[in-house]
Amino acid sequence: MRATIFHAPGRVTVEDRPTPVAGPGEVRLRVAATSLCASDVRVYRGEKYALPGVIPGHEVAGVVDQLGEGVSGIAEGDRVILCPIVACNRCRYCLLGRRNRCVERKTLGYDLDGGFAEHLVVPASLVSSGHVIGIPDALPLDLAAITEPAACTLASLELCEVGAGASMLIMGAGPMGMLHLLLGRALGAGPIIVTEPMAERRAIASRWGADIVLDPAVDDVAGAVKAATGDGADAVIVSVGLGEMVAPALSYVRPQGVVNLFAGFAKGAPAVPFDPNLVHYGEVILTGSQNATTDQYRRTTHLLGQTPHIDEVVTNRYGIEHAPEAYSARLALDGLKSLVQFPGVDRA
Repeated sequence: MRATIFHAPGRVTVEDRPTPVAGPGEVRLRVAATSLCASDVRVYRGEKYALPGVIPGHEVAGVVDQLGEGVSGIAEGDRVILCPIVACNRCRYCLLGRRNRCVERKTLGYDLDGGFAEHLVVPASLVSSGHVIGIPDALPLDLAAITEPAACTLASLELCEVGAGASMLIMGAGPMGMLHLLLGRALGAGPIIVTEPMAERRAIASRWGADIVLDPAVDDVAGAVKAATGDGADAVIVSVGLGEMVAPALSYVRPQGVVNLFAGFAKGAPAVPFDPNLVHYGEVILTGSQNATTDQYRRTTHLLGQTPHIDEVVTNRYGIEHAPEAYSARLALDGLKSLVQFPGVDRA
């Protein structure tokens, strides 16, 4: 099979690999589509670790085409997505149903082979944990490939208690900022304010339903937020991993509101200064969120088909032979989400 291989920061190639075979308790997918994550780009930049020689890609959709011995509840031909976290199932977080917080977790695409290949064998522990999740018949597989980032977005919104009538400020209109906009709008949030320095992305945010779109380099963001909300946004989402965005975020949120550092920050980045009195006297919750529960994945597969413009988040599509170009596009801020797609995969 053809597969994309991560060798070292800045070096990703497309090579032949033996087609894997499902062992006991495992299932094999014919991969239909795998989307590129900002974390994959951070690995490429050397800001985050991945095992040299691993096949990247954890945002995967495909069709089951082989069952290992002992697998039940899954059939060949099933259209599925994956929660890519291989959890221990015994730590306190796993026992609470929060496998995304597992202290011993491993992740497809970083520690174990992921979806930038024609086939992917899903580890037995992931299968037995219920992390192979069927999708609605009407959901296209290429759209299903963004279930993982969309589920992470849903987890973020639910952590911030964003629902009908909640005001939200999204700092950054990249792929994840846009998913917060679309899913926040689908959940009834409003007003939704977006800050973004790139004019092209500001235009998209306006077209996709943001109530107010601002250029943080020239606009009075604090004034606009106060004018729209009265005393600050209920929730502020920092969707870009830049430390200098944290202090302003704390000035945009209302008393007893939530600031979520959704983006990952580069390891070893400078310390982030902010006024702790904004948190103390404002009783502000400063938090972060990473990944999602399997229930959030399941619910997201249904939400995707009901969310306007969600199919436009993927702007760049590549065949496996051109998979490294997906990294180049993201590094150049060309479009939004990049996808590696395998045409013709529908049923096994």
